[in-house]
Amino acid sequence: MTRDADEESTSDEGDARADGRARSAAVSRETAETTIDVTLAIDGDGDGAIETGIGFYDHMLEAFAKHGLFDLTVRCDGDLEIDDHHTVEDVAIVLGEAFDEALGDKRGIVRYADRKVPLDEAVAGVVVDVSGRPHFGFAGEFSQERIGRFTSDMARHFAYSLAMNAGLTLHVEVDGVNAHHEVEALFKALARALDDATRVDPRRSDTPSTKETL
Repeated sequence: MTRDADEESTSDEGDARADGRARSAAVSRETAETTIDVTLAIDGDGDGAIETGIGFYDHMLEAFAKHGLFDLTVRCDGDLEIDDHHTVEDVAIVLGEAFDEALGDKRGIVRYADRKVPLDEAVAGVVVDVSGRPHFGFAGEFSQERIGRFTSDMARHFAYSLAMNAGLTLHVEVDGVNAHHEVEALFKALARALDDATRVDPRRSDTPSTKETL
């Protein structure tokens, strides 16, 4: 459950916007290919309730919520009779829009973060700037083409689509020999980096930019 508004507005740990408002969003999107509803609370407890129709993707989004301490619900009805592309991409688009809406003017946030996460032989690294200027870089490759019904390279496309719609400068790298481990490390590193970057710095009340806007 998300912390209540009184706790968020009085916390010394920077778990709400600098102006005291709760950082949350609810975003829906409907196309001929997918129907999606997402709710996001940035300052949550790591609770995830995910239904995309792709078991491994559900598992990754639950891990993303757990390790980022985001409260996240995702409901997606997609054209899985075709493949997994539209479902994975469109959920990432809506999740990115939810982050952008929840962060608002980004006043007081840390902004930058750099995380590496291992999983057995695999390791993933994520560097993020919550800049408002979308950019994506990726280094590495996935060792197997598929993980259940999930196409491994869609993990890269998930990160790309999230960055484009959340306004992130995002650089990702993966290495390993098992695609399950590589993708899971990626999602966990992304969650940890976003948790770090979106935290409110108690020393700061302005927007962390000399331009005074992000």
